[in-house]
Amino acid sequence: MRVHVLHHAACFDGAASAAVFTAFYRACVRADAEFIYIAKAHQQGDPFTDADFDADDSAIVDFRYSTNTRLGWFFDHHVSAFQLDGQREHFDAHQTGRRFHDPVAPSCTSYIADIGKTRFGWDPSKHAELLRWAELIDTASFPNPAMPVELDEPALQLMTFVEQNRDADRISRFITDLLDTPFEKLAQADYVRTVVDPALEIHRRDIELMRSRVQVDGDVATYDLSDQPPRAYNKFIAYSLYPEIHYLVGVSRGPDGSHKLSVGYNPWLPAGDRTHDIAALCERLGGGGHPYVGGASFDADAADAALAAMGKTAETLRRRP
Repeated sequence: MRVHVLHHAACFDGAASAAVFTAFYRACVRADAEFIYIAKAHQQGDPFTDADFDADDSAIVDFRYSTNTRLGWFFDHHVSAFQLDGQREHFDAHQTGRRFHDPVAPSCTSYIADIGKTRFGWDPSKHAELLRWAELIDTASFPNPAMPVELDEPALQLMTFVEQNRDADRISRFITDLLDTPFEKLAQADYVRTVVDPALEIHRRDIELMRSRVQVDGDVATYDLSDQPPRAYNKFIAYSLYPEIHYLVGVSRGPDGSHKLSVGYNPWLPAGDRTHDIAALCERLGGGGHPYVGGASFDADAADAALAAMGKTAETLRRRP
């Protein structure tokens, strides 16, 4: 039996969600299932293809909803899960006991574990380390801005691997290894170090790059990295450099060459001081996310549109409702 697991690409919570779903499925549905992991990235319109669901069973975890008739399981915690017309109504009408959404769940990984435990009697305690770090990383609940920038913790090096890796076979192996390999050991695996070691060297240079590119205007900071090579950037660098900012808006080029707009609220400021719903702002641009963090994608030849969206978003954030 082949199961396709569609998960949020280049996201630790996405990979962790795929791993925890696998463990749950083997324990509660079918132990001998074969899992194929398919990373999905946000884009305008429908990001799915029919081939995504060409399996005996399928699941979407930590990503947007689909009305595809072959969708089996759905777990998500993004406010922006239902972006296309009719999707929310379709979800509400298909309460099969296999589709779940909770926009206040701190991570999709812990949400799957909670549903597995309360609805199906599954014990996820074996994966406590994975659940704890997935939640800490996805909520950015780090004790200080230095921790996610220094990247000393094995879990944060694994986060870096997920964000920087672009090899489908590696991420599939990684998702499988998350289930039974301690983080300290997994962080030293050769295939992980192949990605992480050069990424950390680049990261050290990125700190100085961000220092030169971040522009602070009031309590909103912006950065333009559209002229830099396509890759993922550590979004916490700016908060460590400028801890007084409330919002951060930037453009960089993703690994596929597209222009990525990233929007965030400073996770080290009081949650109640946030004055804008970032997910709603990003949805208008074809993206999505959470009230505190989100993003949108623009085509490789649409730098001007991405930068215009950055400027408009920053202007909106400077205004208080």
